[in-house]
Amino acid sequence: MPEFADKSPAELLAAPAQFLKGVGPQRAELLAKLDLFYARDFLFFFPRAYQDLSELREIDQLEEGRPASVVGVIEEVDLRNTGPGKSLLGMLLRQGTKYLRCLWFNQPWMRQKLQGGRRLMVSGEPKMEGMRWEMIHPRVEFLADDEDVPSGRILPVYPLTEGISQNQMRRIVGGVVETHAGLVDDVFPEQFLAAQGLAPIAEALPQIHEPSDHPSLERARRRFIYQELLVLQVALAIRKFRLEHQRAAPPLPVNAKIDSRITRLFPFELTAGQRRAIDEICRDMARPHPMNRLLQGDVGSGKTVVAMYAMLLAVAHGHQAALMAPTEILARQHVQTLGRALAASKVRIGLLTGSLSPAERQELLAKIAAGQLDIVIGTQAVTHAVAKSGVEFAKLGLVVIDEQHRFGVRQRAALKKAGVDPHYLVMTATPIPRTVGMTLFGDLDVSTLREPPPGRQKVNTYLASDLQRQKWWQFFRKQLDAGRQGYVIAPLVEESEAPQALDAANVQETFDVLARGELAGYKLGLLHGRMTPTEKDSVMQAFHAGRTNVLVSTSVVEVGVDVPNATLMTVEGGERFGLAQLHQLRGRISRGSHPGYLCVFANPQSDESQQRLNALTTSSDGFELAEIDFRLRGPGDLFGTKQHGLPPLRIADLVRDVAVVEEARRDAQALISSDPDLANPDFARLRRMVLNRYGEALDLGDVG
Repeated sequence: MPEFADKSPAELLAAPAQFLKGVGPQRAELLAKLDLFYARDFLFFFPRAYQDLSELREIDQLEEGRPASVVGVIEEVDLRNTGPGKSLLGMLLRQGTKYLRCLWFNQPWMRQKLQGGRRLMVSGEPKMEGMRWEMIHPRVEFLADDEDVPSGRILPVYPLTEGISQNQMRRIVGGVVETHAGLVDDVFPEQFLAAQGLAPIAEALPQIHEPSDHPSLERARRRFIYQELLVLQVALAIRKFRLEHQRAAPPLPVNAKIDSRITRLFPFELTAGQRRAIDEICRDMARPHPMNRLLQGDVGSGKTVVAMYAMLLAVAHGHQAALMAPTEILARQHVQTLGRALAASKVRIGLLTGSLSPAERQELLAKIAAGQLDIVIGTQAVTHAVAKSGVEFAKLGLVVIDEQHRFGVRQRAALKKAGVDPHYLVMTATPIPRTVGMTLFGDLDVSTLREPPPGRQKVNTYLASDLQRQKWWQFFRKQLDAGRQGYVIAPLVEESEAPQALDAANVQETFDVLARGELAGYKLGLLHGRMTPTEKDSVMQAFHAGRTNVLVSTSVVEVGVDVPNATLMTVEGGERFGLAQLHQLRGRISRGSHPGYLCVFANPQSDESQQRLNALTTSSDGFELAEIDFRLRGPGDLFGTKQHGLPPLRIADLVRDVAVVEEARRDAQALISSDPDLANPDFARLRRMVLNRYGEALDLGDVG
């Protein structure tokens, strides 16, 4: 790049992609789809996997169970259907006069890619079947006819976009690493690198892209995994420190008189876990800075009672409380629950949801601003009203968010900006895996409810096939005849939601089939997310009142819906639900004095799906199930902007890197406790990186 010869390192790293060797304007447009715009982007475009060519083998050199790579030409391909929605794709790879058979189950889309005569390299574990070597689900890399296969190397495998081959991507990234890796300043000072045993950036960048050997690769990967997690943990530690030390909230202490006035409203004894959580919340709310606490509890552990106590504590001091629920159904249910408990008190409750008319909404917002409502319950409309409409609570003392995972980090930050800082309590009935608690919720203190209130009934859980349907429905009808109610859960509203899964049960079809068949003669209700709030409310009221025997629904009933007489649940397409979601659904039928019965009909498509369903039948502990689900499925969209406003992790893996998460968390907390604004010049680059990546999402403002 002679035209950049007189540029500074920063300018060279900011060189547009089209000027890099092997790119040009047309390729630059394709690379932009992978967010590769400047030279520096290529340096941190980490491989998604590696091809170990130190194990490149001839077919007659293969050893059973020992991973190897084989280069050859596609001789023939065949695709067969092996059952509904199932297929087997076979390919014969020729290497001179020798052959290797490759098989892929349920991946028919690969058929288009595997054209006869194409040269490729497959990598996997070989197995001798009869007289021929076989690989199941090998990794495939297509090679040009004249492309050399460099042996004895560990090759990077990058994410690609149409029009860019793996070979081209390797050449482009390799060129940038060669010319630009030495220009990158290390974000960590030398002493810190030595203390943490980390590879310097000048060593780590070349080794993560073109590793000399496996130990060098692991050292480089650990450097970047630690760095990514430390940046996140430092951001969370700064946010937590600021909320605790630099924001003011009204101190709302509890005393014996207030405690007595609140607890006498509950027609039951608090559990030890509830009392412990209330004590932790009371300690936080007594301080002159905002409580920032997460209340996590298993299904039916009594979180709402704890939240009610906190809200009444705020009201006792003349402040208002706001409770946000993820759905209008749940918001209305909270209003009913609180309304019953507070019927004899002077506490004024209002419901703010998206279905209010403009006139109703304005009237309610005026009452909030005038302090004529003590507790406001609603959906995200509360957030929007407070954060965007310029309407302020007269004296907001506490914000409670029910089902935290439905609300994003940015929504939390938005509430913080509204007027004086309130105390802040979030609740989730989906127990949070430990690693997730240390990352996504790392700015929160955590209270945990594990034990259910006395009298909660066991739910008998069954995993069934179609052969057992008749027997289950006989039992279901017998229970209905004895006066119980039940749910039937279908995963989709209608088939068009998932064209690739037309065999999926959908709620309308399920309703129609049951009404004509197994549940003919019973009163059925239909509930799904596309109904209007008024329609949903009408359906739920009929079910609550017992006018409907069975509610046929999507997973919209997953959280919070409380009908004690409903003790039966049938789940169709169980393999389509996450384990935590199935456990949540199960929680709907353990709320009364009768035992519950859950039957999940499923057609597991994978070992992971089968393990998930088996775990549901063997454990009723939501915390244990959350960890299992996390190990099996990973964090999913946990860090997706859509849900939480945090950028996705690039190289760290919360399932695999638990030990590094803990190490980074300890180091970040030590850093921020001794230097809350990272003012030490040695950490100036780290401070910049934290701000660039998380400043907006976590409302960090200007650190330092």
